[in-house]
Amino acid sequence: MTTKKVTWKSMILILNCYKSKYPLEESKEQVLKQGSFQRLCLSDISNSSSTQAIEDLSISFAGSKLYAFTLEELKEATHSFSWSNMLGEGGFGPVYKGFVDDKLRQGLKAQTVAVKCLDLDGLQGHREWLAEIIFLGQLRHPHLVKLIGYCYEDEHRLLVYEYMPRGSLENQLFRRYSAAMPWSTRMKIALGAAKGLAFLHEADKPVIYRDFKASNVLLDSDYTAKLSDFGLAKDGPEGEETHVTTRIMGTHGYAAPEYIMTGHLTTKSDVYSYGVVLLELLTGKRVVDKSLQSKRGKSLVEWARPMLRDPKKLHRIIDRRLEGQFPMKGAIKVAMLAFKCLCHHPNPRPSMSNVVKILEPLQDFDDVFIGPFVYVAVNENGDKDQI
Repeated sequence: MTTKKVTWKSMILILNCYKSKYPLEESKEQVLKQGSFQRLCLSDISNSSSTQAIEDLSISFAGSKLYAFTLEELKEATHSFSWSNMLGEGGFGPVYKGFVDDKLRQGLKAQTVAVKCLDLDGLQGHREWLAEIIFLGQLRHPHLVKLIGYCYEDEHRLLVYEYMPRGSLENQLFRRYSAAMPWSTRMKIALGAAKGLAFLHEADKPVIYRDFKASNVLLDSDYTAKLSDFGLAKDGPEGEETHVTTRIMGTHGYAAPEYIMTGHLTTKSDVYSYGVVLLELLTGKRVVDKSLQSKRGKSLVEWARPMLRDPKKLHRIIDRRLEGQFPMKGAIKVAMLAFKCLCHHPNPRPSMSNVVKILEPLQDFDDVFIGPFVYVAVNENGDKDQI
């Protein structure tokens, strides 16, 4: 079967047609649907025309309100990438907090932003930078982080996103010396992330996220979850194809076993990774935890999986920091859902749309909360002591 390549000229025509018919200034309820236009895939871009491709980006994505910033503009927005504005540093490079408004660029909404500077040690860095623009430049959803713009100047490649005040799920869930994240907040995050993945998987041209993990789920001030970091995302199989064969990449502990063994990537690979994060939300433990002892070392999945189906053993794995403040019926359903997502074989795993259906009724729970465990013992004097 032969595939017709999409040139950048044809891409511009496609997106300009899309721009006039489907403006992206929508409310959260008016989510952009994939079937509305012919989405450009990362595989449509030929390496030979990458230089021209970058030059055409600002024209191509004009309809999505994607801005092509200059390096000087982003220096001004971040106070010359001041150390005091640094939010953190990931595998792609440092991220800085900044501020943009119409003084910086006419028509630009005044807002706080996160500016990511990509580390270009090797071709992969450029490709991941380009993947972010190709995917997030066209995809819009309440549970995907919004890409505001980019910068391509000499050797510099930067990305500008909406600022997420509460950072990543990883930081919020595992930070020390702070109150435990409430059950209701965990379920809100679980549902939001599931909706983001379902949106990607159900597109006319499905997208496989490939790097779903707690550090890639960002949270706004209301703990609304948004997927970020699309550098490793892949276009899903089309037609009669059942999977995408690709180089094995991702984060240890989150990748599906069949993907690690064969390199075969499907949307069910994302479902497994989602199950790992759901398990982290349930237990309050990291995917690799030094305190765990299982047959395969410190693996959270291997430690918890045998107990997920047994309600009588649920208390052994659920986060003790919750101090019993969770609905038992809801926790049992979440545990069963995690078990299904973590199935060794991909086919029995639920689709992300089914995950959403299971989680939605658990948001407004009226179940009886389990109180803190109290043990009454009789001391030598016959008095009762509570422990």
